[in-house]
Amino acid sequence: MRKRQVVVRREEPARSTTTIRSVRYGECQRNHAASTGGYVVDGCREFMASGDEGTSAALTCAACGCHRNFHRKEIEAEVVSECSSPHNSSNTT
Repeated sequence: MRKRQVVVRREEPARSTTTIRSVRYGECQRNHAASTGGYVVDGCREFMASGDEGTSAALTCAACGCHRNFHRKEIEAEVVSECSSPHNSSNTT
């Protein structure tokens, strides 16, 4: 008998909120001595794509040769909410 996992996705109503997201890949965290039981990193400080966006080379670091997933992912998100004050038309003099 197989167990099934059901995931329910709840969509929130659309708001006038804009999220500006910036993703940057930091230092390489690949352990080059994992097979021997040690811990050695190569010292690559920042991911630099080897090729143009949309190609497989864009996922390889030009500095260390590792895949982009080995680099620490830093996400900077900024949420901008557009709130307007309610217009009160009952105050007329």
